[in-house]
Amino acid sequence: MIDIEIGKDFREQVERSLLLNTVKVTLAHLSAPPASSLSILITTDQQIQDLNQQYRNIDRPTDVLAFPAGHVNPEDGSIYLGDVIISYPRAAFQAEQRGHKTLEEIQLLIIHGILHLFDFDHAEPVGKQEMWNAKRQILKQLKIETDILDNR
Repeated sequence: MIDIEIGKDFREQVERSLLLNTVKVTLAHLSAPPASSLSILITTDQQIQDLNQQYRNIDRPTDVLAFPAGHVNPEDGSIYLGDVIISYPRAAFQAEQRGHKTLEEIQLLIIHGILHLFDFDHAEPVGKQEMWNAKRQILKQLKIETDILDNR
């Protein structure tokens, strides 16, 4: 199950079916088990700042947070991958700065967050290259120009 929650202030600006497709394409690219589930939350800067402070001890908003879970339901073997939380205002700001659509930025942040759920990391150069290569491949599958990855 893919649970997508969009904060009330952003429901008119966000196309749920586009986000759902982004999640499905990303999970397929990663060969996720069919019974995988995860949650996506599109929220405010304040809520993401609160979570960033609570879980990372960083008192400022960020664009995306990912909380891997990897819980296996013993009854049916389904896997709960975790949660991806995205700041709509931060995504809109970044999209404007980089000259593309806010929804494309949100799609990129969904991909980024899901890659973190699958243990991709960009702290080291090799890991960053692997993560960015995966992003490029997924963006191509979604027919989004990969130049949105430039200057990141």
